[in-house]
Amino acid sequence: MITPQWLPQRWRRTGPAVWYPALGLLLLVASFIPALHNQGTLLGSVPSRSLDAPAVVAILLESLPMLVCRRWPTLCLALVSVGFAVDQLRGYHSFAGSALPIALLTAASRLERHRRATVLTYSAAYVVLSVALSRLGTGDPLIEFVTFYLALALAWGVGVRLRTSRKAEAERRRRVAEETLAAERSRIARELHDVVTHHVTAMVVQAEAARYAADAPERLDQALTAVTDTGRQAMTDLRYLLDLLNPHHDPQERTPVVGRLHTLVEQTRRAGQPVEFTQEGTPAATTGSADLIAYRVVQEALTNALKYAHGKHTSVQVRHDTTEIAVQVATNGSGSSSATQAGSGRGLAGLRERVALLGGDFSADPQTGGGFLVRARIPAAGSTS
Repeated sequence: MITPQWLPQRWRRTGPAVWYPALGLLLLVASFIPALHNQGTLLGSVPSRSLDAPAVVAILLESLPMLVCRRWPTLCLALVSVGFAVDQLRGYHSFAGSALPIALLTAASRLERHRRATVLTYSAAYVVLSVALSRLGTGDPLIEFVTFYLALALAWGVGVRLRTSRKAEAERRRRVAEETLAAERSRIARELHDVVTHHVTAMVVQAEAARYAADAPERLDQALTAVTDTGRQAMTDLRYLLDLLNPHHDPQERTPVVGRLHTLVEQTRRAGQPVEFTQEGTPAATTGSADLIAYRVVQEALTNALKYAHGKHTSVQVRHDTTEIAVQVATNGSGSSSATQAGSGRGLAGLRERVALLGGDFSADPQTGGGFLVRARIPAAGSTS
């Protein structure tokens, strides 16, 4: 499908490769049109003359190198300069002489090495040409040669500016790519932390419970089943995370957050944590990444509950409306310092950043009398906070 950006993008990819040869052919053809004879650059007032065999050579040297100007700018500039010198010294003043400032601009924009030597060499050559033209011509004032040199210097300066801008843009893109890569690595690290920490914590707690149920076969079987189910859920979540890394993955194929939260809460209960789960409202039609972040908030809070307040009552409240998702996880505890520091590590601190990126609010604070309280307000996609 053709979009408004199609033409500029197409031009950036193919434009220079097309218009350089087209310009060279245009200069070649125009130089042989009778009406344009002696209508080119006149430097030094050398008497004009009709086209002859050397004129054809000069015109070819000025126009045909434009076919390879973009690929070999130094060679193009050298050939065009020789052709221009012959053109002026012989008095042809052909239309093809217009190629000189274009060749200069292109060389300045594409040369990566020996730029200063190039400037000095061509400046010296111009001085020699000016002296020769002054002797062959009617003795133009020095100001005319200086003015033409300044015009050529302007073309060179424009090329230098283009080269500088191109390098700055390439550097900006490189920095953006590095920052994007770093952000993506950080995102993957957070997702892995959330998935692995929660499931491994649950499995450790369940395995500890199984140790004390060795004399009760039914309880031992329940504990081992819980460990197995947690391991399977960990594999499912890791596969889901790997799917997210697949560029062809459809983000709409993920499990609805409500069903995943029920599974998460039930898994935590099997690990020995009494969890009360309530849910209110209807999710927005489009939530973007808000539902996943809400899931991660609950997951991290329940992981901390298992670590720092195992066996203590925990309540999970999730409220949906058309603009946001509100999450609150409260855990009773003994008031240990570990619980109060739950939000200072990679888990909740990373979630605080992710919620803030969506324009939401996040807090993880200790409660009076022990335990901790996690709150998050996460705007849904398309809403304003």
